[in-house]
Amino acid sequence: MPNDQPHNRAAHSLQRIPAVDAMRGLVMVLMTVDHASYAFNAQRYVTDSMIWYQPGSAIPAAQFLLRWVTHLCAPTFVFLAGLGLAFSIARKRADGIVDRRVDVDLLLRGLFIIALDPLWMSFGFGGKTVFQVLYAIGGGLCCMVVLRRMGTHALLGIGLVLMVGGEAAAGLAVWLGGGEQAGPIGAFLATGGKLGAMGVVLYPLLPWLAYMILGFGWGRLMVAGSVNRPVLGFTVGGIVLLAMFAVIRGLNGYGNMLLYRDNWGLLQWLHVSKYPPSLSFALMTLGLMGILLALLTRIYGKGPNFLFDPLLVFGRAPLFFYLLHVHLLTGAAVLLGLWKKSGLLETFLAAGAVLAVLYPLCRWYSKIKTAYPRSILRFG
Repeated sequence: MPNDQPHNRAAHSLQRIPAVDAMRGLVMVLMTVDHASYAFNAQRYVTDSMIWYQPGSAIPAAQFLLRWVTHLCAPTFVFLAGLGLAFSIARKRADGIVDRRVDVDLLLRGLFIIALDPLWMSFGFGGKTVFQVLYAIGGGLCCMVVLRRMGTHALLGIGLVLMVGGEAAAGLAVWLGGGEQAGPIGAFLATGGKLGAMGVVLYPLLPWLAYMILGFGWGRLMVAGSVNRPVLGFTVGGIVLLAMFAVIRGLNGYGNMLLYRDNWGLLQWLHVSKYPPSLSFALMTLGLMGILLALLTRIYGKGPNFLFDPLLVFGRAPLFFYLLHVHLLTGAAVLLGLWKKSGLLETFLAAGAVLAVLYPLCRWYSKIKTAYPRSILRFG
């Protein structure tokens, strides 16, 4: 019997978790701000990789912090995709859906999501072919067809190995590529990087697969009832991860993907590598995610909270939201003649306008998706 099959009683009791939806909605709001900055902000500051940062360079605080707060987005997106998958499989198995059908649906969903990056999202990012977070999530879903059959502890071990060993894997890929940069296979799997005239990989599969595996493993523990006090679990987990981040960043060696601290200043502590994601980046973002999930679990444990309703609306239509928001921001910036010519005020105004437009659309989409659960909309 596969290891992801919980007791039927537990599986039947699984419903959507409002705190998880709200967490997903929160990072989507932050993501909109980041992509509004991409489209409008002339002074946007992006040095999230050792190849983009000149050691000793001054870091503009406001622009850096605007970018830094959005680091939470991709790790949370991928982790929650894994967690949601664990709950989804539990519900399907409780409903009597056979493993083969689960696998087929999972594989089709993964391939569909992968295709969206080069075929649709690339147009929102200037026309160049990009492999970003949808490639990482879709590829991860395809891998989970096999990985989900492993025991929970073994699976969590693989996730930790991928996360801790990401820097070693990137170094090996570069070495195999000739010592300067990884070849195409290495770029897709370990380092990311340019693909010549074809485009660019920003989210290599293996390091981001670690986030999905860890989310899936945590979801399994929740399904099995091993996490009886989720607020405490998320809080303790978040604190432990942040403490480990402090150690890795403080040692300033392995685990920082060669993007080291120049000094002991706060901005240098927070200046971590996202491309590819370093261990310090993972510990910092997942630690913050844990603390926020604990807070949101506490909030929603007291019943519906209308103040946070927009977060639920966005969080329950994540793919629909993602596929529209970049194109809306890019189109608005071009039509207004403000493409990469504005500042922070215009960035926040543009993000707010897009969120206002997408709120009713996401509510509508969620109703349609619920009405047609077997359509292609189930992939979103």
